[in-house]
Amino acid sequence: MAGPLAAQPPIVCFPFVGDLIGGSHISAIGLIQGIDRRHYRPLVLLQSDHGELADLFRREGIEVERAPPTADLAHGRRVGWRKLARIARDTTAQARFLRARGVSIVHSNDGRTHATWGLAARAAGARLVWHHRSDPEAFGLRFVAPWLAHRVIAVSRFAAPRPGPLSAAGQCCVIHSPFAVDSMIDRTAARAALLAELGCAADTRIIGFFGALIPRKRPLLFVDAIAALRALQPDRPVIGLIFGESVEITEGEIMVRAQAGEAGDHIRCMGFRYPGHRWLAGCDLLMVPAVDEPFGRTLIEAMMLGTPVVATASGGNIEAIEQGVTGLLVPPEDADALAAGVAAMLDDPAYAGVAATARERALRHYRPDAHATAIMAIYDELLGGKGCLAPC
Repeated sequence: MAGPLAAQPPIVCFPFVGDLIGGSHISAIGLIQGIDRRHYRPLVLLQSDHGELADLFRREGIEVERAPPTADLAHGRRVGWRKLARIARDTTAQARFLRARGVSIVHSNDGRTHATWGLAARAAGARLVWHHRSDPEAFGLRFVAPWLAHRVIAVSRFAAPRPGPLSAAGQCCVIHSPFAVDSMIDRTAARAALLAELGCAADTRIIGFFGALIPRKRPLLFVDAIAALRALQPDRPVIGLIFGESVEITEGEIMVRAQAGEAGDHIRCMGFRYPGHRWLAGCDLLMVPAVDEPFGRTLIEAMMLGTPVVATASGGNIEAIEQGVTGLLVPPEDADALAAGVAAMLDDPAYAGVAATARERALRHYRPDAHATAIMAIYDELLGGKGCLAPC
């Protein structure tokens, strides 16, 4: 008869680096909550068991533990030789920890965790699931994942590795991220509350930007588009709200850009707010100026809430939006095109039903339970189960 330990479900370790909260954490929370504890036990490791990230996980009912010593990598920066040496030194202790805890799978969720935990996972004899949520040309995906990862999960076809002599394409499945929002939020009440906070008149149209303030998400282009919308429709009262944490672009830079475009009175920096659903529901429209965005969370969340979307025809946006049916796609890097798309979405009767159609499709296609089932099928396959049931 097997001992009591043999009956325990395998452990899946989710390590995270740093304290900056992003879409990868929100998606990982949805997955961790959806994992069937009868089959797998999640182990969440943070560099610190205090701080904003730890608080976020605990608010969502997820236990966290402090990880063994791990290199502190900065978001969006290349890993230099000193950091690589630190990662190499940490690997032995990390692998020892993983073996001692009986971890079967390490599921890394962003570039920093791929870099700091991938080698340790292999050294410990665990399976490495590399969840890729960024550029398909990312160095790690192209040159490290083919050697380290047992499986790669891409959040969109755009983000998936390209085939080639050195490629992780053969190890990859495409699985869109899970989305769980309170789709019953009263948008009228949310809009009224937002207008009251802003001190704006009732006829002001609220255009939202949601995301970390980094170049790829193009917050400065959002500012330019609001300025272009003001030039296109000078009599329309409009306010552009930027929700997000300053990472590489400061709020000061945003306001300088707004003043230069004579839109200083029509741009507000709102900071990072979690969860953002209430504020997203209160916007009349979501503008997504990002370029090469793998699969933006707020785009899908807006669709679920019934907030219309105008986005650039770039990256995963093209997979998420059916042109003129569930939103509008416009040429990238074009403030005038974004402004024209916003004006059309707000004014043209031809787009009156777009938000309702987008909402129905998003609620049907991006269910958290389906996402967790697909991921657990990959775990099953890696541990000798029935095989990958995900949409590869």
